[in-house]
Amino acid sequence: MILDDILVVAADRAAHARRHVDRYRSEAASAPPPRGLAETLMAPGLSVIAEIKRRSPSAGVIASDLDPVARAIAYESGGCAAISVLTEPEFFDGSMGDLEAVRSQVSVPVLRKDFTVDPAQVWEARAAGADVVLLIVAALDDEALRRCLDAAEESGVDAIVEVHTADEAKRAVAVGAGIVGVNNRDLGTFVTDLRVAEAIAPMLPDTAITIAESGVSSVEGARRMASAGYDAVLVGEALVRSTDPASFVSSLRSAH
Repeated sequence: MILDDILVVAADRAAHARRHVDRYRSEAASAPPPRGLAETLMAPGLSVIAEIKRRSPSAGVIASDLDPVARAIAYESGGCAAISVLTEPEFFDGSMGDLEAVRSQVSVPVLRKDFTVDPAQVWEARAAGADVVLLIVAALDDEALRRCLDAAEESGVDAIVEVHTADEAKRAVAVGAGIVGVNNRDLGTFVTDLRVAEAIAPMLPDTAITIAESGVSSVEGARRMASAGYDAVLVGEALVRSTDPASFVSSLRSAH
């Protein structure tokens, strides 16, 4: 599976983060205060988390010459609630430099979108200015998930706990995830299907803030996710390919 290959690389990067965790903790202490995602997504209507990514295993090269800051500014001008920045280098051509550059030029929360497998990487994210981290249930056993959630709470960042199946949703609920992202993309096959989020929505508690991730490429798709009860959609490839990303964000926000 593609996920297995990604996690091999992620483990090496986690080992590097562990060696430098004391420095990350120190840098996190002097970093600007985190911007809360949870409060932002509780606003009325459908929120949009707009993503910065150059390529992916499923789509290949999307925008090799992408200017992350210019694109992020366009997203914000369209009214996005937050910006997701891919920082995974091997499969997505991302970097922490992208995150730092974007965070310094926008006023909305910034998510470090990556395959976080160790609490040290949560501290690494906060040191770089991230306001939010992604914790993928498929990549973490229950102990690792709890440890990463504890690190998120200690460092002050919000955590999106991502699921794809009913069993993963149960695990997210069991650890008390406050923000749950349902990925319509199967990380084993990278096939997307909006019916995944629609099926899992009833399994999530009313107290959770919910995000539908992947597969939304139109207002119609956003409307389906809003109708299923999601508070937000995370949109990547369609926004990166858009010639007018600000207007696209605005149109997605209007879905209801």
